[in-house]
Amino acid sequence: MRARGLVIAAVVALGASTANAESLPPGSLGISVGAISGTGPDARNLGFGYLLGGQAAWSPMDTTDRINWSAKWSAMFATMYSAEAARVNEQLLTLQMDLMLGVRIRPGTNPSRYITLRGGGALFRANQVIPPTMFRAYAGGVAALGLEQYISGWLFNIDLRYGMIGSGPSSLGLVIGFAKTGP
Repeated sequence: MRARGLVIAAVVALGASTANAESLPPGSLGISVGAISGTGPDARNLGFGYLLGGQAAWSPMDTTDRINWSAKWSAMFATMYSAEAARVNEQLLTLQMDLMLGVRIRPGTNPSRYITLRGGGALFRANQVIPPTMFRAYAGGVAALGLEQYISGWLFNIDLRYGMIGSGPSSLGLVIGFAKTGP
């Protein structure tokens, strides 16, 4: 009788300690909006402005994972005001496309909230030449630190992005994204 009680207790304990992993939707496709400003020696050349664009991400994770990899692509158009580089028009118009790889980390027990750290390459194009190099197109690096939250089939994110690492005009942007999740 006692052995049967121990077996039942062991089965219950093992069943209670193993949690089934639920897959989070790995893909997302959405829009992004934000604010951007030139930094360092490029602050006056770029000025400040707003961003509007699209984003797509792939982040295969289960609810039991605390850390995993992630990839994110974005294309953002910016309208920059008070830019000294804007000599033909009043605004400097730019396009930045980037592809970043990185990690997602779940900071607590909530399986729908993640901190992201990504880095990658970017292409940057402006409608006018940007001093001091006097080019309109650049290639360089980009890095982002962000927070992601799943809510009812949507992925909301906020990223702090630093762009054109190594070459080109440097900028700092705060980007908010809204994306529909799916397979």
